[in-house]
Amino acid sequence: MINIEKIPVLRGDIAVSGDKSISHRAVMISSIAKGESLLRNILDGEDCRVTIDAFRRMGISVDVQADGNVIVKGKGLRGLKRSEGSLYLGNSGTSMRLLLGILSGQDFKSVLTGDPSLSKRPMKRVTHPLMLMGSSIEGADNANFAPLTICGGQLKSLSYKSPIASAQVKSSIMFAGLYADGKTMITEPYKSRDHTERMLSLFGVDVSEEGLSVSIEGLGHKELGPREIDIPADISSAAFFITLAAIAKDAEIKIKRCGINPTRAGIINVLMDMGADIEMVNKSGDSEPIADIIVKSSDLEATRVLKEQIPSLIDEIPMIALCATQAEGTTFIEGIGELRVKETDRVHSIMTNLKAFGADIVVEEDTFIIKGPKRLQGASVDSFYDHRTAMMSIIAGCIAEDKTRVSDTDCIATSFPDFMNILKALTK
Repeated sequence: MINIEKIPVLRGDIAVSGDKSISHRAVMISSIAKGESLLRNILDGEDCRVTIDAFRRMGISVDVQADGNVIVKGKGLRGLKRSEGSLYLGNSGTSMRLLLGILSGQDFKSVLTGDPSLSKRPMKRVTHPLMLMGSSIEGADNANFAPLTICGGQLKSLSYKSPIASAQVKSSIMFAGLYADGKTMITEPYKSRDHTERMLSLFGVDVSEEGLSVSIEGLGHKELGPREIDIPADISSAAFFITLAAIAKDAEIKIKRCGINPTRAGIINVLMDMGADIEMVNKSGDSEPIADIIVKSSDLEATRVLKEQIPSLIDEIPMIALCATQAEGTTFIEGIGELRVKETDRVHSIMTNLKAFGADIVVEEDTFIIKGPKRLQGASVDSFYDHRTAMMSIIAGCIAEDKTRVSDTDCIATSFPDFMNILKALTK
């Protein structure tokens, strides 16, 4: 449980944790590359730890050093070995969905399990195309729910039109495509995050993109070479402090070396459309663009977030909704249906908690409708065991009158274990 009160001033330069999505992919691709890769600034959170543990159980040496750097000694595309027991992936949907793609190319059987929340999250969006490629996967509801038993084999290439824009679906199919005979292509209704495309290219894979389609050729007997990877700060973690600075009354902060990949940084565009005072300086980066982000207190106006924008800001919708409560006018956030199958029904948790603070928020079909500005009042709310709902609620408490209490906050450690320490440093 965390107690929070309204903050009078917000000042400071901060560095948030390494990007979770990129950290997962760095460990996975380094493990199936041939040789020793060095990963800097990897996220030390529970979700990434289960990914590391899974590859250790399959025979990969992953050395987490005292300085936080990680050395992965990859054994090549087919160098993994069967785990003695099941691969437990905790609450990490990214770990399970992406690992299914890699395991589809292995010649052994694996069992993937997770906690009760992960075991309720839909996996057929991944297992269906993988089975079309020749992977054998068994699980409840036609391989829709964990535990999942997978036995890889000889894969055939696939041209797949995904019904949803999902980086996890796309990445899983791309990983399987490394082992397939011929060219594998995935087409999405909207462009999703492209971290996998960027990182596979960094490791030497020929990735082709045309419009909303991405394709790769199976590698056959070729191998991926090792790399050194600098992981930028996580824009999804930074979003909590970016939005807090925008809606607080007396704030100016700088977030250092933050990832600003355009397929992830949709929240920056939305907040700037709302009138937020945001500046990006010291831009750099090759594989992944980065910048220092400066944010100051702002007067916000309502906006409309379109369905096609959602893939670039899906994890930041809780904070956009909170911002909308402080904006002048009525904000519409469309296409929020995917939030119903996150760690919790995030549509329900966002609406329930913001209403507890006094927000004017309703849901009509797949759209949030939020009227502002509203003066929030402190409340006692629950995290719903969802890390992003928990952190959104704590940030809401930072601008609300009177005290706020958020229960069941241990879930924050899955993605952002330093969250409270950084918040306290900014409010001293």
